[in-house]
Amino acid sequence: MKYLKCTLLFALIALVSSCEEGYLEPAPKSVISSANYYTTPEQVESAVINIYDGIQGVWDFGMDENRAIQLEYYLTEMRSDNTRTKSSEGEAAQFESYSVEATNGIVANYYQSYYNVIFRANVVLENLGAAGNMAAKFEAEAKFLRAYAYFNLVRLYGDIPLVDCVISPEDKSTAYTRVATTEVYDLIASDLNTAINGLDNSSSYRASKAAAQTLLAKVHLNRGDYLEAQQLCESIVGSGNYVLEANFKDVFYNEGNGEVIFAIGYIGDSDEAQNFSPEWLNAVGRTSGVNYVTNDAKAALDAMGGDRTMYSYRNDVSQTTQNQVAKYIPNGDSALGIVATSTDPQKAGNDWVVLRYADVLLLHVESILAGGASTSSAAALSSFNLIRSRAGLADDADGTITKQELMDERRVELAFENHRLFDLMRMGEAQNVLSAFATSVGVDFSSSDLLLPIPQREINLSNGAMSQNPGY
Repeated sequence: MKYLKCTLLFALIALVSSCEEGYLEPAPKSVISSANYYTTPEQVESAVINIYDGIQGVWDFGMDENRAIQLEYYLTEMRSDNTRTKSSEGEAAQFESYSVEATNGIVANYYQSYYNVIFRANVVLENLGAAGNMAAKFEAEAKFLRAYAYFNLVRLYGDIPLVDCVISPEDKSTAYTRVATTEVYDLIASDLNTAINGLDNSSSYRASKAAAQTLLAKVHLNRGDYLEAQQLCESIVGSGNYVLEANFKDVFYNEGNGEVIFAIGYIGDSDEAQNFSPEWLNAVGRTSGVNYVTNDAKAALDAMGGDRTMYSYRNDVSQTTQNQVAKYIPNGDSALGIVATSTDPQKAGNDWVVLRYADVLLLHVESILAGGASTSSAAALSSFNLIRSRAGLADDADGTITKQELMDERRVELAFENHRLFDLMRMGEAQNVLSAFATSVGVDFSSSDLLLPIPQREINLSNGAMSQNPGY
């Protein structure tokens, strides 16, 4: 299944269900709502597909909602030492200079989009009675997707509202009460355990057991539960369902390959397209170029990337001092053997890979390292050297993997896939690395920059009930 498309009927239901108080006056006497629409498994599945559709988002920049995954690189890669804007202009430049404002529209869109995904998941979970013998599977899918949304939100915004059911517009308290991150992580872990027990590995475009295991391993690593993370990674490795692609390029340009655990599918030249990857190029996307490769990331790839380097960044031939991300190129590159995914590059068909097997292998190493400075574990070395071998590099020379070596390997293997910032935060190195990087490029960084601001719109709507993150 390349993509998932929602029905117009459900979109209308969602619109009616999410209206603000007083939007419809007088109250209608008869209306289709989520409370009376779902009576068959097929109707519940339409709601499940609608969750995926919410994550996929819309390609049109004119839309004001559901663009979270297509905007994620701003909030992650461009706040790390990996990428920046080409010309340091506009709202986008706030991310690279660590000067993000609470009124930033990208920050607000991401936050609102993933809460919309959570709303869609909660609709499914409240209508499982109509799902028949598909109820367990639909519950597992909805809880995986809800956990995925919350995992992104809690890592980027810190304490956030926890909405685990469909709430009415009058329920301002639930919608605007921030709870501790530990409570959010508890729900994420519970949801993912349900997903693991209810899913198989039959698709990389829908929730799977391995995808839930991978996310839960990351949750455990964030919480310092290293043994649990190790066991999850070893379960995925032992399943035999996933392999590293022999050619690094094929991870991104042979879509649906055996390395991909979970991806968001797009179809070029259609309303199911994406336009984030065109934005990474000059004179192709709507902007003048964002998510351009920093000199720091280029140096890391040149030194440690091996066979991955040429498929990770390329020179901007029109501006030779600039370098572009070479993953997800929408309009092809004959020199790299990359074929265009659409006739209109602004309606790109490149899938977005969320989770892949190489990530799992490196998480396995991290779980064995267990927060220490190094490891000589044979199991860790096996996973680590599989990654290096695919890149055309020699096995680890001294039989010991240091924390720095693991961080470096994750950086060059997963470059520009929105992992770098989360890796630095999880491994306790964000303050050191980003402070040094900020100094090198002439901007200021402080610990408060690790979290994004709560969107000012949310604080305004809460009538002061929501507090802002420090530093904003």
